[in-house]
Amino acid sequence: MHRVVRGLLVLVVLLLAAWASLASHFGPYASTSGAIALASSGLVAVLAILLRRPSRVPIAIFAGLFLVFAFLWSRIEPSNDRQWQPDVERVAWAEIDGDRVTIHNIRNFDYRTPTDYTPHYYDKTFDLNELDEVDLSTVYWMGDAIAHVMLSFGFAGRDYVTVSIETRKEVGEDYDTIRGFFRQYELIYVVGDDRDLVRLRTNYRNDPVEDVYMYRTRASGENARRLFLDYLREINSLRDNPEFYNTGTTNCTTNVYRHTRVNPGRHRFSWKVLLSGYAAEFVYENGNLDTSRPFAELRRLSLINPIAQAADQAADFSQQIRAKLPRPAPSVP
Repeated sequence: MHRVVRGLLVLVVLLLAAWASLASHFGPYASTSGAIALASSGLVAVLAILLRRPSRVPIAIFAGLFLVFAFLWSRIEPSNDRQWQPDVERVAWAEIDGDRVTIHNIRNFDYRTPTDYTPHYYDKTFDLNELDEVDLSTVYWMGDAIAHVMLSFGFAGRDYVTVSIETRKEVGEDYDTIRGFFRQYELIYVVGDDRDLVRLRTNYRNDPVEDVYMYRTRASGENARRLFLDYLREINSLRDNPEFYNTGTTNCTTNVYRHTRVNPGRHRFSWKVLLSGYAAEFVYENGNLDTSRPFAELRRLSLINPIAQAADQAADFSQQIRAKLPRPAPSVP
């Protein structure tokens, strides 16, 4: 029993020391000395536990350092009041009046390069009775395992709005996957026009090149409505109550999965949600895409880069990139 208790205590100390030292180094404090102190005190505490007659002093020192750090960590709060990069400077919000929804700050930048653009936002009112389409986009730039995931909502084949869940970066700040685990970035739902969020990735980002695949889902009108309204509730919440982005738990894929749970039915989780490059395949396996053909063929037909590059600034850009996409039969609500 003593050996079991010691083993569990060693495991707990190692896990706490590892988390605290990483959080100290990669988090907002960015303290290398703090990370070293936490890691070394944790290792000394482990050695003390493993002694035939454990010494309590090293354990107490680590516990004290960890509690101090945990207290300081708990005081770090997200904010909407920072010097943001221009592309995430404004947050979207929505007014919901029965079946009519007005979204403010829909982004539609005029790009010359990925970093040279003229900012433009607009407001638009949508009729929920016309919401009849949900499209899933996956964006690849570093192999098959990792992708950025976006959802688009279509209204009677006429109007489309796309939502991209991203990190809200400050001026001079770059994205780092590891730092994303440790309260380094705020969370933002960028609501945009396809000529912005899609065209930026298909037509302007080329270092590296980004391949965009768009899939039409089988979401029924009722399911689409519930999903859209759940998105809007989160968008409005973030306007007043900012949250941190987390690489593992609140990212572009896990949040999409969380929103889909607003609809009835079985919502099994999969490692393909965590490895976002396989998210579309996961949706396909659940029967929510066009399953009349193998997924490899559907994926090939869903690449929209050539069409988007040809459409470029066309007023009907949204319609053109969807014109040849396989359309599955809608599901039962």
